[in-house]
Amino acid sequence: MSTENEMSFLDHLEELRWHLIRSSLAIIIVATLAFIAKDFIFDTLIFGPKKADFWTYELFCNISKMMGQGTSFCIQELPFRIQSRAVSGQFSAHLWTSITAGFIIAFPYVLLEFWRFIRPGLHANERKNARGFIFVASILFFMGVLFGYYIVTPLSINFLGSYTVSNEVFNDFDLDSYIGLLRAAVLSAGFIFELPILMYFLTKIGIVTPNFLRSNRKFAIVIVLSISAIITPPDIASQIIVTIPILILYEVSIVISKIVFKRQQKNNE
Repeated sequence: MSTENEMSFLDHLEELRWHLIRSSLAIIIVATLAFIAKDFIFDTLIFGPKKADFWTYELFCNISKMMGQGTSFCIQELPFRIQSRAVSGQFSAHLWTSITAGFIIAFPYVLLEFWRFIRPGLHANERKNARGFIFVASILFFMGVLFGYYIVTPLSINFLGSYTVSNEVFNDFDLDSYIGLLRAAVLSAGFIFELPILMYFLTKIGIVTPNFLRSNRKFAIVIVLSISAIITPPDIASQIIVTIPILILYEVSIVISKIVFKRQQKNNE
């Protein structure tokens, strides 16, 4: 009996290994395409938030004019340069940026492989209730990535790139530092937007309840403000812009948890 259990466990490990291999291959294939599309990835995407005509800056400028604030939020130039001081700095940035792009674009397939691994262990009703998981989780992730790219990144780059302690100091940012800020903003926002999915599964396994989420809303607000302070520059406007969608996601998570909780109670009757 123990031998059968051991073989069953090893079979699961073997199956998990192949899911991980297929996920890795998907990331590598997309990363290779991103590596080839170097000009578009860097000149258009990576260095887009560095340009004064970036979509977000123009949006804030137009909003400022509509609110009668003139050109107070308009950006003419971002006063910093990006440099690479390591021998392999540009190649390393090219390689890791391609891998990051590969993971982001291949994210739905990675979720599919994860779903294929856990699906056999679910009951029929659980599989039915989780229908659409990959689509919803992917949409939320891509929404978070776009939010991180178009909102969090420009706010951070504008603030940090313009901040000076003295006119004697000019901002020369290292390439790895610049890309690291962009990567952290994009990926962290992508995963934060998965909060409703996380609350769905935590409610399913009984770790959280709608009442728990409601009663701890004030603590959640503190945590959200802390996260916003970490991933955005330390100015009130930027933190509010980032905090609002995260709080909306938390409220959506409460609604989802309530639906799941009621459904479970109905099935237990």
